[in-house]
Amino acid sequence: MGDSVDKLKVLFLCTGNSCRSQMAEGWARHLKSNVIDAYSAGTVTHGLNPNAVKVMSEAGVDISQHVSKTLASLKDVTFDWVISVCDNAREACPVFPGRTRQFHISFDDPPRLAATAANDEEALAHYRRVRDEIREFVETLPGALTNDAAR
Repeated sequence: MGDSVDKLKVLFLCTGNSCRSQMAEGWARHLKSNVIDAYSAGTVTHGLNPNAVKVMSEAGVDISQHVSKTLASLKDVTFDWVISVCDNAREACPVFPGRTRQFHISFDDPPRLAATAANDEEALAHYRRVRDEIREFVETLPGALTNDAAR
């Protein structure tokens, strides 16, 4: 095998492409750029969540230049995998043509959890926990995808 490995094109899909899918894309670029060509999108766009940017930065990953985008903006990309990271996205996920395979894993929604937080630090704790859970999942890629598909 040569050095020119075909990277898997992986799309992380969430409802608003503001937080969870952005974190997943950030981790995949940071940890797995040798094997994964990572993208993220939403079924709608909510803008990039500043707290998501902040907690990713704390972990050494800069997602501040990411843009919240919809699937329509990526219509010319043929994905190997679409990973929905929230239940709404799985329900609203369109059918992808050809070889695209789908995988679902649900992460809690930090903005929803943070809405009832008593202060900023308590709110950020939700973002940090989900950030770390997403990192743990991304660290299992791409193996977790092929293991699941083989079942």
